[in-house]
Amino acid sequence: MLVKTFASAVHGVDAQTITVEVNAGGQPPPSGPWYFLVGLPDSVVKEGFQRIETAIKSIKYQMMRLKLVVNLAPADIRKEGSSYDLPIAVGILAATEQITNVDLDKYVLMGELSLDGSLRPIKGALPIAIQARAEKFKGIILPKQNAREAAIVNNIEVYGVNNLLEAVDFLNGRIQIEPTKVDTREEFAANQEIFSVDFSDVKGQENVKRALEIAASGGHNAILIGPPGAGKTMLARRMPTILPQLSLFEALETTKIHSVAGILPPEASLISNRPFRSPHHTISDVALVGGGSIPMPGEISLAHNGVLFLDELPEFKRSVLEVMRQPMEERRVTISRAKVTIDYPANFMLVASMNPCPCGYYNHPTKECVCGPAVVKRYLSKISGPLLDRIDLHVEVTPVSYEELSKYEVTTRSSKEIVEGVIKAREIQEERFKDFKGVFCNAQMPSRLVREVCQLNPAGTALLKKAMEVQKLSARAYDRILKVARTSADLAASKDIKIEHIAEAIQYRSLDREGWAG
Repeated sequence: MLVKTFASAVHGVDAQTITVEVNAGGQPPPSGPWYFLVGLPDSVVKEGFQRIETAIKSIKYQMMRLKLVVNLAPADIRKEGSSYDLPIAVGILAATEQITNVDLDKYVLMGELSLDGSLRPIKGALPIAIQARAEKFKGIILPKQNAREAAIVNNIEVYGVNNLLEAVDFLNGRIQIEPTKVDTREEFAANQEIFSVDFSDVKGQENVKRALEIAASGGHNAILIGPPGAGKTMLARRMPTILPQLSLFEALETTKIHSVAGILPPEASLISNRPFRSPHHTISDVALVGGGSIPMPGEISLAHNGVLFLDELPEFKRSVLEVMRQPMEERRVTISRAKVTIDYPANFMLVASMNPCPCGYYNHPTKECVCGPAVVKRYLSKISGPLLDRIDLHVEVTPVSYEELSKYEVTTRSSKEIVEGVIKAREIQEERFKDFKGVFCNAQMPSRLVREVCQLNPAGTALLKKAMEVQKLSARAYDRILKVARTSADLAASKDIKIEHIAEAIQYRSLDREGWAG
């Protein structure tokens, strides 16, 4: 008997429906295997037959010794992973008439089987549910741990089951399962986290806090340069607390990526807070940008709509840093293989930190640096000019004095106070760029738009010219200064870029000065 069940394959952050055709009948060959799996399955899918046979027997159903042919269509798409166990098992039971009177064409089934018939969670439940709804399926049957994640998608019934027996009994009509319901907007509002850290925890460093406020307001990348213990990491980890909350669309987009990567917590539904990713400096280029034999999103995609923090930037391998250059410009990464090309979104804000030299005390106000000029230059040259070209703010972090540290009373602004100004500045930019596709904040302006939006008065033009000449700033710093100055003006709710905004932007180009990067 020939039956069809339906599964789904995830490519990038999107899914594609897979038809599982199962034909059972005829005598098996006298020798060799009695089942045949075709349709470009990988080794994990092929091994699934051992799990499926044991799981079927464990729930007291029969694995009949008939010739079995299972085809995964379309046959020219490679099928990867263990999520096909459930649709194949259900197909076998239906083909051997152990499941009857079932409209299998109304459901998408996904799940990995254990030997005792229980179901393990899968990756990519959210994009699978989105695709199932798009193709007008009535419902989706999947492991209970993934039910809330898939139920974010409305207008489709999501049935979470614990094991194969529950799925079979439900399809046979012996039990009723209530579909999982999630109020997406309520879930989104309820999960918005109250952060455990705050900018009010950081004593001193007002100039750095101001720089990070500008970075958050304009979506600018920033690098913090200073000696050990000055507070670079502490400040960077508080960056998400001053970013505007995710919109519902951004939350869904971010959740899809984390779903595909399989890093959503059990019973999770929607990511409601901006991601903060901080990979170790031993990370490989594939782990950072994505890829692998089975392409998966990398850290830059997991940081989509959030912050990617690279601590001790010069310690990262140069090849790792260089592969970020194109994604930083295009806000997506393309993984190309012989038979498939996958796009992952990568619209992240880069925040990096570094010591100014190997010993950490170059330009320190009180401690003497033991590194020679050539050593300092070689250390800083680990970060290439093209990468620095994509970082708008170079912020010097100096040690906090004892007087500042010993103050009991907190006088600095909290994250809540800072984010109010950030949101107002973002609203100004949203109105400014409403007619420009793909531009949402000042950092994303192309050069053509910079000339139009960042016009200076004569005093500002004279100051910028003098800074370029006296401080020997590189040509790449010009556009960056204008963008940062525009953000500084937005924070002050100023229509025009004034001389004080230009002056503030100029000071954030430390690594362009002679004596720093050479």
